Amino acid sequence: MAQVALDALLGPRMTLEEWGRLPDTVPGEFVEGRLVEEEMPDLVHEVIVMWLGHVFLTWAEKSHAIVGGSEVKFAVTRDRGRKPDATVFLPGTKPPPRRGVVRIPPDIAIEVVSPGARDERRDREEKLGEYAAFGIRWYWIVDPERRSLEIHALAEGGRYTLVVEGSTGTLEVPGCAGLVLDLDVLWSKADALGDEEPV
Repeated sequence: MAQVALDALLGPRMTLEEWGRLPDTVPGEFVEGRLVEEEMPDLVHEVIVMWLGHVFLTWAEKSHAIVGGSEVKFAVTRDRGRKPDATVFLPGTKPPPRRGVVRIPPDIAIEVVSPGARDERRDREEKLGEYAAFGIRWYWIVDPERRSLEIHALAEGGRYTLVVEGSTGTLEVPGCAGLVLDLDVLWSKADALGDEEPV
């Protein structure tokens, strides 16, 4: 009886494979056997994700990297599945499969932080540990509210070390020869949006 009540509250239990087979119209990430709510991205979030995707795709034309969007499902631990906002597989890394849950870590995972406390905790704490355990070499945290971009590198011992942090100007992207980000241009894309609409 208690399990039935729990399933009604949290949703039924499932496996990583079942999560992977869910249609794209079913949102959510996979945590300890259950489908959990994802962040609800706003327009600022999506503008930043698209701009970063454009930068990486332009660079990938020459480098032959593989750039993925936000609906790719990764089995980051035995009981957790995540969908980063963007991912990059650099040349020389085993390419991911065309379909299904991806069990090969990308070289770069990017999360754009939403303003809610729960979303910030998920990106800055939970995913920091999960992505390190999965073996993602660089984890980017982009925070529009703080206007900051952090790049964490996977160090010996399986933990991330903050190696790049910037708010303005340009920065060279570690692991991506010749790729330079202009953070002033990045934030200008967000600044081009209007003020909040009255409720």
